[in-house]
Amino acid sequence: MSTPSSDLPVLVSGGGIGGLAAALALVRQGFKVQVFEQSPEIGEIGAGIQLGPNAFHAFDALGVGDKARGRAVYTDCMVMHDATDETLVGRLETGEAFRKRFGNPYAVIHRVDIHLSLLEGAQETGQVEFFTSTRIEKIEQDEVNKTVTAIDQNGKRWTGQALIGADGGKSVVRAQYVNDPPRVTGHVVYRAVIDKADFPDDLKWNAASLWAGPKCHLVHYPLRGGEQYNVVVTFHSRQQEQWGVTDGSKEEVESYFQGICPKARQLIELPKNWRRWATADREPIATWVHGRATILGDAAHPTTQYMAQGACMALEDAVTLGEALRVSGNDWDKALQLYQTNRVTRTARIVLSGREMGRLYHAVGVERLIRNSLWKGRSQERFYDAMEWLYGWNVTNCLNQG
Repeated sequence: MSTPSSDLPVLVSGGGIGGLAAALALVRQGFKVQVFEQSPEIGEIGAGIQLGPNAFHAFDALGVGDKARGRAVYTDCMVMHDATDETLVGRLETGEAFRKRFGNPYAVIHRVDIHLSLLEGAQETGQVEFFTSTRIEKIEQDEVNKTVTAIDQNGKRWTGQALIGADGGKSVVRAQYVNDPPRVTGHVVYRAVIDKADFPDDLKWNAASLWAGPKCHLVHYPLRGGEQYNVVVTFHSRQQEQWGVTDGSKEEVESYFQGICPKARQLIELPKNWRRWATADREPIATWVHGRATILGDAAHPTTQYMAQGACMALEDAVTLGEALRVSGNDWDKALQLYQTNRVTRTARIVLSGREMGRLYHAVGVERLIRNSLWKGRSQERFYDAMEWLYGWNVTNCLNQG
């Protein structure tokens, strides 16, 4: 491993999944890291996340594979039903044949448990400093000395040899260098976690399950050893939405799911408390690197949830950044360009595919009939072939993705 050319730390703006993954990747290349989080503590909120084999390849590369595996629930399949009439639309088996094909399982996990696995890994290195209640608001660069200075909300200056903007979909780093508007989708997502005892017996499937309805869909899967279930419902809002998170209303949810079958409708009767996300993404951009500053995760490629790959892409970003540094001998200029080259196209495909998948899930009329016929008679091997571009990613091919 090459020795970093400077004794300064690398600055990471954001202490979420992407920021912690970046910190781990950087430490593995010999860097000291400072992570800045605007919240009072390093933590996560939210509910469940789906993890493809690519995520487990990333966990392994970051040295936290065992931690993440111990907290995940391994599904038997991914399954889609028509929420109107209970028709089975498609079933992708994620058992032994899937694992053999992609080298890792498919799993579901609570977002908090991913974050904890990464946080524990970062803390154990002894090379990551955390600064909470610290919001990075401006970046300055010294091209002569090859340094980056981050300025927080109190005017305090933090200087490092590079800066990674992992500060989420509303990234300050992206705003400074790109300043592009979000694309508010008009799709609203409600999320809740339900205890096993309160979850319907006829839906206790060990599967990532989706019910596709007209301009709406519902998702459920087990969490934490099957002791809880994640419930997510999505619908096209009737009102003008503003990107953000608020408390939800059971009455609002019920008003959007009048036409679905009783079996699926059980899901919206369960939660006592909902959290409401008005969603947005951004148009993919080709330039992530600005001097010694770059972006990562949702700051680089905020996407809708329809591909279930938001967290997975942030993990991939971090691993790719680390590999780019390794093969470049920790030359930041070369490494950042290599990182950008190998991430822009792949993550743009996720963003654009997410939009199309949302349309497919929410199909109405004849388009719904077409959707329901798409995968009839398809073999599992053909399903796997179609997913090779996504689940076939790993640390050995991450620098060949441009």
